[in-house]
Amino acid sequence: METALSITRLLDAPRELVFEVWTNPDHLAQWWGPKGFTATSCTIKLAEGGGWRTCMSNGDGAEYWARGTYREIVAPERLVFSFAWEEPAGTPGLDTLVTVTFADLDGKTEMTFRQAGFESVEERDSHRGGWQECLDDLAGYLVGGVR
Repeated sequence: METALSITRLLDAPRELVFEVWTNPDHLAQWWGPKGFTATSCTIKLAEGGGWRTCMSNGDGAEYWARGTYREIVAPERLVFSFAWEEPAGTPGLDTLVTVTFADLDGKTEMTFRQAGFESVEERDSHRGGWQECLDDLAGYLVGGVR
């Protein structure tokens, strides 16, 4: 039973730029979150052992916080970080491991996103749609002329 989530996208942007929009909080806040959500807060300490934290809202007043720690940073090729939703009391929920790789394909980027550590296939699948929508927003942000 494979419980890791894997999504590959071909993005029409150089990998240095794709890596930057994953690691710069000003950029990340522009595309982070599934359809209908906006990132209302985004902090990043881009260093191995450094943390990140985001807050998303869909406008109904509810806030959804997530956080993690950078485990590996190899610019512009690879980014590895933990990911956990925060529980209402502010404590982390299930800790998963996200690995994003960026391969140069003649000025475009083949990005592979992998999230591992889910406890079930159902839990993995519950994240698939949100990440696909989030990565759709990333692709749109890159095509929109971010620099």
